[in-house]
Amino acid sequence: MQIPRLHPDTIDEIKQRADIVDVVSEYVVLRKRGKDFVGLCPFHDEKTPSFTVSQTKQMYFCFGCQAGGNAIKFLMDLGKRSFPEVVLDLARRYEVPVQTLLPEQRQELQRQLSLRDSLYEVLASTTQFYQHALRQPLGEKAIEYLRDRQIKEETIQQFGLGYAPSGWETLYRYLVQDKHYPVQLAEKAGLIKPRKEGGGYYDVFRDRLIIPIRDVQGRVIGFGGRTLTDEQPKYLNSPETELFSKGKTLFALDQAKAGISQVDSAVVVEGYFDAIALHAAGITNVVASLGTALSLEQVRLLLRYCDSKELILNFDADKAGINAAERAIGEIAELAYKGEVKLKILNLPNGKDADEYLRDRTPEDYRELLLNAPLWLNWQISQIICDRDLKQATDFQQVSQEIVKLLKKIENKDTRNYYVSYCAEILSLGDTRLIPLRVENLLTQIAPSSTAQRHPTPLRKHSRARVEKATIDNSERGLLDQAEALLLRIYLHCPEQRDCIIAALEERDLQFSLSHHRFLWQKILEMTVDIDANLVSNLQDRYLEFSEEMQLVSHLFHVSEKEQKEILRAPQVILVTTACMERVLREKRCRHYLELWKQTDPEAEPERYQSYCDAFYAENQRIQELDRQRLYSITDLLSG
Repeated sequence: MQIPRLHPDTIDEIKQRADIVDVVSEYVVLRKRGKDFVGLCPFHDEKTPSFTVSQTKQMYFCFGCQAGGNAIKFLMDLGKRSFPEVVLDLARRYEVPVQTLLPEQRQELQRQLSLRDSLYEVLASTTQFYQHALRQPLGEKAIEYLRDRQIKEETIQQFGLGYAPSGWETLYRYLVQDKHYPVQLAEKAGLIKPRKEGGGYYDVFRDRLIIPIRDVQGRVIGFGGRTLTDEQPKYLNSPETELFSKGKTLFALDQAKAGISQVDSAVVVEGYFDAIALHAAGITNVVASLGTALSLEQVRLLLRYCDSKELILNFDADKAGINAAERAIGEIAELAYKGEVKLKILNLPNGKDADEYLRDRTPEDYRELLLNAPLWLNWQISQIICDRDLKQATDFQQVSQEIVKLLKKIENKDTRNYYVSYCAEILSLGDTRLIPLRVENLLTQIAPSSTAQRHPTPLRKHSRARVEKATIDNSERGLLDQAEALLLRIYLHCPEQRDCIIAALEERDLQFSLSHHRFLWQKILEMTVDIDANLVSNLQDRYLEFSEEMQLVSHLFHVSEKEQKEILRAPQVILVTTACMERVLREKRCRHYLELWKQTDPEAEPERYQSYCDAFYAENQRIQELDRQRLYSITDLLSG
């Protein structure tokens, strides 16, 4: 469901009603210590409590991992959920009317919320129906199937497995006639379909073992059905509904998210029973892809719980499994080439899937295979050279061409250089003397095609000397992040200095260069004057829906003892930080004018040539003034 922007009044009322101690205490054992509460932090492992909850400030903060925020932020971080999802759940819990920024969207939102609640209800009722049917005599063949797959009773209950009876209208009669659910609701839930001829409805799942599909909160949103006859398809999923989308859902994520966070790695398998078998074996960081290529939404969903960004795709080692792996990679390829995902591929030996593998091997054997799973690029290269004889000219040429295509797609320079050497060793066939030649050959082929560029006309000696003498000092450019962060922290926690900061920025014509700092500054400027006294709290309350940006600046909302000393020196900090920010801006302009100057022909355009030279020199002079202007460097400020 696309949730529209929520009205600030809704967020404010939820903040007032949702007491942070009540919210946090559902997940953390809190003990009273003075006026605050303390407990073990749920965001990192610790033995001594460093997690503090302030009921007066309605804020939490961990002195161990620096996590902090209000009740909404706590639920977002704990469940890796979006801002609107958390707000809507709290609104239901505390019976807060939901308003949107655009009044015309409110009625549609309420309709969607009402529909979704009804869908959750009818799906929960259907789940119970299927589970009950499994325990009846008509479900005996489903039980036999589970026994054949060595699935134990506790696993059946853990995953809520059930059975859909073979009749065409068994579920329809139960839901519509017995439970009195509207027939349209059952249809929208993907449980029944209208007959093409003769009117009426029929059940979507018939004579199938039923596997409930749940969202990350554990609510049933659809079903997978495994045939117990020769009926095709072997596996059938619920159709797309308001709640269920195959491209946005991962089977067993509700049970795997804790395991993924714990081991900092996510395993994706192809089938329901592969995931079920692995969970039953104690390997709990596993989800299944519902038979589709992994989408960016599914990957981002997984990466919420995985700081290392490590994804391991586990498919069969036979031809079909390799094709499935390539198909499942889908949109991940782009992220993998950029280095944004640490993608690995695990093909189990002898063409087995995970369920089959565990029947005669131990969980430790499987974990060992996970540990040694090759990176995706290594796997790709192994597929390229598989069954090829590099001593044959034709095979060598084909392999070389495919390797070049692969290397061209790698965007990270260091990663590309590594794989150039790696592939050069393969193509050298063990002759180390050939490796430098193969490297040079590969680099030549993967280099971007050069475009014809006009070399600048030889420059006047005195002008060249004048510009080259004025060098750019880049030694403090890396401190820009710290400079902007210092300035923002002063603004947030030192109200009396806010006018001075705004004046300093306007005088120097400065803006925040880094996107996350620019985001925070924009949100600060959007706040009204009357809430300046509670600026930090209000910023967190109103803009938590921007979870990625807020995550990057959340550390600025809290002040350590060392940072408190920096605030006490606010006037000096403002001077040094703004000077640093201006210096980076001037350096950027220097490079711009220098590039224009190099590209200009002094004979054809002498005036333009000279103007670029003068502009460069003026900017460089200003940089030198800034260096003299600063009382001490940012390094001194940070270390002092």
